[in-house]
Amino acid sequence: MDDESYPKTLYVGNLSRDVTEILILQLFTQIGPCKSCKMITEHTSNDPYCFVEFFEHRDAAAALAAMNGRKILGKEVKVNWATTPSSQKKDTSNHFHVFVGDLSPEITTEDVKAAFAPFGKISDARVVKDMTTGKSKGYGFVSFYNKLDAENSIINMGGQWLGGRQIRTNWATRKPPAPKSVQDNGSKQLRFDDVLTQSSPQNCTVYCGGIQSGLSEHLMRQTFSPFGQIMEIRVFPEKGYSFISMYGQTWNQQGFGVE
Repeated sequence: MDDESYPKTLYVGNLSRDVTEILILQLFTQIGPCKSCKMITEHTSNDPYCFVEFFEHRDAAAALAAMNGRKILGKEVKVNWATTPSSQKKDTSNHFHVFVGDLSPEITTEDVKAAFAPFGKISDARVVKDMTTGKSKGYGFVSFYNKLDAENSIINMGGQWLGGRQIRTNWATRKPPAPKSVQDNGSKQLRFDDVLTQSSPQNCTVYCGGIQSGLSEHLMRQTFSPFGQIMEIRVFPEKGYSFISMYGQTWNQQGFGVE
């Protein structure tokens, strides 16, 4: 697929004045190869900031998830996609929009984007928040350039586990379906058979969350390789979760507990 429309440049703000381009490149190239780093230092009271450009979109997305909120030389940095006037005015009205419901309160826009990215090129994604409290309303939207990609995501992601809940997917409408009540989402213990039978037969991706420390690709590969051949592993250490894609639903029940 053509990757030119994917953003590859990150804005990195709230930097210490002691931070240099060399230091930023040393940190961000640990996640993926960087093309350039441009430091902006204004002779005012404002903090310095910079733009880091990656060669690949997926590396930029991983860096965004891993580095946002990290402390560099004692200051918590803010990382986001770099925007331009043209990208801010992007018209997605003719794209194909998917409704994603029953989201756990801790699920962010980046979490949703990461979960749906395997299905195709995403033009936009967002978790809807309450304007007053700033908290998630429990639903969001994902927009695809391609209708078939959107349709596949609806079919395969409906009923899958993201965070602590099963999500709902459908074509987006003007008024999203009402979220389930708290009682419906009770904290009952899950059984392996329940999760398996409620999953799409085409789903080959496992969400593994709630890991407070030590999360790495090596750990996930070591843990899940006994259950089948692994196609891809994506880890988000700062958020304590990962996605493991298998070659077909080859994992088995033995030794695999779901809580």
